[in-house]
Amino acid sequence: MAWPNGIIDPVVVKSADFLRSLGFCLTMFLAGSVQALDVGFGEVDITPKLGGKEKVWLAGYGTGREAAGVHDPLMARCVVLQDGGTRIALISVDLVGLQFPAVQQIRNQLPGFSYVLVSSTHNHEGPDVIGMWGRNQYSYGVNDKYVKEVIGRCVDLVKDSAAAMVENVSVSYGTAEDASLLRDTRQPAALDAVLRVLVFSSRSGKKVGLLVQWNSHPEAMGPQNKLITADFPWATVGELRKRYQCPVAYFTGAVGGLMAPPAGPTTFEYTKKHGIQVAGLAAKAVEAARPLKLTPMGVEARLLYLPVTNRLYRLGLSMGVLRRERFVSTGDPYRKGQPMSGKNSGERMTIETEVACLQLGELSLAAIPGELYPELVYGKFQEPADPAADFPDAPLEPTIRQVLGERKWMLLGLSNDEVGYLIPKRQWDTRKPYAYGREKAQYGEANSCGPEAAMIVMKGFARCVASQGASNGRKQDGKTPGSDQAE
Repeated sequence: MAWPNGIIDPVVVKSADFLRSLGFCLTMFLAGSVQALDVGFGEVDITPKLGGKEKVWLAGYGTGREAAGVHDPLMARCVVLQDGGTRIALISVDLVGLQFPAVQQIRNQLPGFSYVLVSSTHNHEGPDVIGMWGRNQYSYGVNDKYVKEVIGRCVDLVKDSAAAMVENVSVSYGTAEDASLLRDTRQPAALDAVLRVLVFSSRSGKKVGLLVQWNSHPEAMGPQNKLITADFPWATVGELRKRYQCPVAYFTGAVGGLMAPPAGPTTFEYTKKHGIQVAGLAAKAVEAARPLKLTPMGVEARLLYLPVTNRLYRLGLSMGVLRRERFVSTGDPYRKGQPMSGKNSGERMTIETEVACLQLGELSLAAIPGELYPELVYGKFQEPADPAADFPDAPLEPTIRQVLGERKWMLLGLSNDEVGYLIPKRQWDTRKPYAYGREKAQYGEANSCGPEAAMIVMKGFARCVASQGASNGRKQDGKTPGSDQAE
């Protein structure tokens, strides 16, 4: 993979130009002292209707899982943050992974916002919104009309949340850890068992909302279930709302490495019990929370062009089972190539996605477009790598902890896109002999764009953070952000 030298200068834009210029970089830091923070919470039902002409195919596991009913509603939840003239929306949807083109459509209808982030919980009991879980492996599983409805409801949700702002709130940040609430079904075992929470309170001290981030696949119900459900986050949100009498927005963090609930009976009784246990961990984080400033607010975002070497993905894209624009690789994963067509279909294929860092006062928020492996969070790579892996001597990717250092942070996975698993290249294992003496390859690579994806995303994130820091330094020097190259 050829990497460009240095870091491209950020393109500085006003919020009115955001949607046209996001392709390179966004810098929205406000100069001056910390300002008052306003916050608005909201939620809306996005459960698909059943019984119509079009079947609802459930995402995850395998094809041909037609929804047979609804156990609990699927929701979109929103947190709107406003600091002076900067307004940011954070949306979470109970879906397997809303795609980047849909997120761009949401943004296009919210021109008054400095940044809009849409994260998916990666729910395996909701409708297919990607395409690969239809009637069979050759069938497109998405109801495009439903996705259009979700886009519209998310737009209205953001507007309604902004209209319900609570002014001048205080914020606390807390964490709690419990590895017993997770398992990793892939070798080498690695976990991110830290739950992170933001607590928003009014001037009177009353809680006005919680933002919860936890790292686990919502798949406690397993592949046999055919009822629509948000899985365990349904119970987690319900329990926290009952306990604190305020809105709760649940976001999924790093879920690669196949982090999932502990093995148990695939029943709604078990799913509810597990969700309440996660809520109990969140309550510990709330009790441990300490004051934190979330202003001033700024965002750095970059478009990425991920090489698609996964044969199944390439086949799905060529057959129309997966439907998104493809581009010819330029050799630089941060530079857009020509649209792919019949004339250049033999060239190296890439898809467009986005990575971002939101600097909210003292908190860094990593927005990662896929399912990040926990090794890419903390850097706890297996040393040495298993010699039977395909690339045991590959360079190590930058990690969240390495890039952000001692800053307080949260990680929102499946942010603005679902590009599949982001696997450390040293773990990539598709060729015999397989690592760990296995007779068959492990699961993961089958749902990844390719072995280069993790490095591209993590370097892209590091560049966002570096540009952000350079912009801050130039402000302090009285220079115009973007006038120098960020090193």
